[in-house]
Amino acid sequence: MDIHEYQAKERFRSVGIPVPPGRVVSTPEEAEVAAEEYGGTVVIKAQVHSGGRGKAGGVKLAEHPKEARDYASEILGMDINGLPVDKVLITPAEDIDTEAYVGVLLDRKAQAATFMVSAEGGIDIEEVARTNPSAIRKLSVDPRYGMLPHQAYWLASFLYKDPNLVDQARKIIAQLYDAFVSSGAKLAEINPLITTPAGEMKAIDAKMSIDDSELFRRPDIAEMRDTSSEPPSETKAREAGLSYVKLDGEVGCCVNGAGLAMATMDLVKYYRGKPANFLDIGGSSNPDKVVAALEIITSDPNVKVILFNIFGGITRCDDVANGIIEAIEKIDIELPIVIRLTGTNEDRALEILEDAGLSAYTSMDEVVKKAVELAGTA
Repeated sequence: MDIHEYQAKERFRSVGIPVPPGRVVSTPEEAEVAAEEYGGTVVIKAQVHSGGRGKAGGVKLAEHPKEARDYASEILGMDINGLPVDKVLITPAEDIDTEAYVGVLLDRKAQAATFMVSAEGGIDIEEVARTNPSAIRKLSVDPRYGMLPHQAYWLASFLYKDPNLVDQARKIIAQLYDAFVSSGAKLAEINPLITTPAGEMKAIDAKMSIDDSELFRRPDIAEMRDTSSEPPSETKAREAGLSYVKLDGEVGCCVNGAGLAMATMDLVKYYRGKPANFLDIGGSSNPDKVVAALEIITSDPNVKVILFNIFGGITRCDDVANGIIEAIEKIDIELPIVIRLTGTNEDRALEILEDAGLSAYTSMDEVVKKAVELAGTA
């Protein structure tokens, strides 16, 4: 679960990270009032779960309250990468001397939280890694001991030479680790972490992504979820108990089991097709889940064919077949559907489909080949 910048800043503030003041507003009039209270130049920042806000026109500098109102009016209601902007953050502009990047993410290969720091802040860390990898220092934190003082110092000293700045940075790095762990996060980053001409250090941007598996024991963080800033398909999938990830292909996949779903996508690629999604209906599906899965898949305008690949173990093939029939009756599906059903109650499922004028494959290779052919991507 992604949270907004202003919410991430609240988490950072709670552990002592120096974050400038800010106010979230949802109308141009509120933006003007906030700018008047802060005085001087302010920054108006779109609050939306998307990168590239600045490039999209979602970040503006306003020198006086009237300008803040005008910019807020422009930004509110914008569409940034398919997501609507319904609130903006008003925060005082800072006099920036230097910018750095400090981030920590869950590294599953290292089985630990891994820090990345770079003196090249304010730009995408992926770009820095690609063009100048030596500008990044990494450190994996042993979860048994947490962030040790000498480790925070080692990272901070890579960013700064001034002892005063190193001391400030090592405290912020340790605090960021605390925020990461206490929030059950997968990612927490400050980009940029700035210094001012007066030698002060501040986190003027914040980003956090929370592990969904942690939310049941952190209800206060779970309440931060903003479904209006999520793709509707992902919200619907979560509410239906489906595992869904949108991709950019044309073969819409509906599969039971994560392993089979990955194998199906691999086979689509093998036959020179492009999967449109990862969608796992789970090991104990029912017709309602199948209906929800088809509604999600058909909402993607890129999808040209729907591929069902069901191996019935716990999942009953006849349940899936009934779900397909029910979905066809409820949804106006104009796309071709190719189906593979094998396993538990396979014979009954094939009868159900045949009675409805449909057929199914039992070979995984054959059904994937047919789907790729129909998608026109072979």
